[in-house]
Amino acid sequence: MEVRWIGVEPPRLGPPYTAVGLIFSLLLGVWSAQALEMIVGKIPFLEAVNGSTVMLPCTYASCIGIENLYFNWQFNDNGTMHKVCDSVITAEGVVPDVNIYRDRVEFVGKNIKNNVSILLWNITFEDGGLYTCFGRNPKEKYKNHSAIFNLIVVDELRVVDNTLTIMIASAVGGAIAAMMGFMLLKNFTIFVLAKLEEKNKECLVSSSGIDNTENGLSGSKADSKPTPKKK
Repeated sequence: MEVRWIGVEPPRLGPPYTAVGLIFSLLLGVWSAQALEMIVGKIPFLEAVNGSTVMLPCTYASCIGIENLYFNWQFNDNGTMHKVCDSVITAEGVVPDVNIYRDRVEFVGKNIKNNVSILLWNITFEDGGLYTCFGRNPKEKYKNHSAIFNLIVVDELRVVDNTLTIMIASAVGGAIAAMMGFMLLKNFTIFVLAKLEEKNKECLVSSSGIDNTENGLSGSKADSKPTPKKK
């Protein structure tokens, strides 16, 4: 159905409506920033030796809190996702009853400080790959988020050669030390030159006074003798 305006102009959205739209967009952005976030740490990978025990870290964050938060860990096996464990956390601080679907897996998060990490015992090369920590929070209109952690299983840990790093650090440190030494020497030289210039000025003033005395100028010793009276 088409609406026609007869005799009057249709209303236009002026500056007040534009401001309201801007405020609404900002509020929407703030709400989005409060959404659930799953975090696997600043370094989302780990290189571990075959046969060792490792922890896959994961914590969740939500500015408005959680309620019946569902989370799980999944393993990517050549493109096929296999569930490792899952559970529901009813409220903050409640320790969840976790279902384990894979051997040698232990839930160690206990929901302490929003922690939902797991432990892998006696890892093998088949355990290496991508693990996804997933969460969904009904309190935030079922907002969900996931983070990926990469586990790399090796025969032995490689020895990292830090020679180049040490050389670079030494060169940078040497350059900084040389610059500081140059600045100190420069300041000392400027100070000495200023002192010498000041001393030269004093010498010039003294020499000028001596010359005036010898030439018999006003204010010198020659003016101190009285003029002889005429008889």
